[in-house]
Amino acid sequence: MTDIDDHHQQLQRDANFLCSDQRMDTELVDTLVLQLNRIYPQILSDKEAHRFRNLSVPTKVRLAELLKHLHGKGEEACHEFYRGLHIHAEDVYSSLPTRIIKRETEDSKWTYNVEICPERYVLNERGPMFFLSCFSFLACIAMLYYYREDETLRCTGPFLHCSAARLSKDVLISYAEVGKQ
Repeated sequence: MTDIDDHHQQLQRDANFLCSDQRMDTELVDTLVLQLNRIYPQILSDKEAHRFRNLSVPTKVRLAELLKHLHGKGEEACHEFYRGLHIHAEDVYSSLPTRIIKRETEDSKWTYNVEICPERYVLNERGPMFFLSCFSFLACIAMLYYYREDETLRCTGPFLHCSAARLSKDVLISYAEVGKQ
C-alpha cells in the first residue's frame, strides 16, 4: 500500500476484516451509524440510518450493507467512517489490515533512515570550533604572507595583536614582535 491509496480503496480492502471481527458488535455499529447520521447527514440520511440500526437484522449483515453503502457514496463517506472508527474503537482501527501494512512500511522507512543518519555526520565529530580555528589560522597565515613588507606589517600590527588572543598565540605574537623590531 502506498500513500496515494485513498480511504475508498482502503474500505474495499478492510471490508472482509471488519465484517468478520468480533469487536464490531451491535453497539459499535450503532454508534458509527449515529455519528455519520448526526454529524454528516449528507452521507447518511435519517431513513438510511434507521435501516442500518434495525435490530431485527443481524449485525454482520447490517455492517456489510453499511460498508457497501459508504463505498458507493465515495471518498468523503469512507473517510468519515474511518474517522468515526478511530474515535470510537481505536483497537479495531489500529488492527485493520491496511493500517498494519502502512505501519510496517513506515517502520521499515524509519529504520532505513536511522541506519543512514549516523554515517552522515562522521566527518563533523570535531565540531564547528575546530573548523573555525583552522580556518582563522590559515587566513592569518595568508594575510601575513600577503602583507610581509615592513611598512605594511606595522599597519597590521594592532590587528595581529587582537587576533592573537583567539588563534594560535605563540606563532602570531612572535611574528608580530619580529615585525616591530
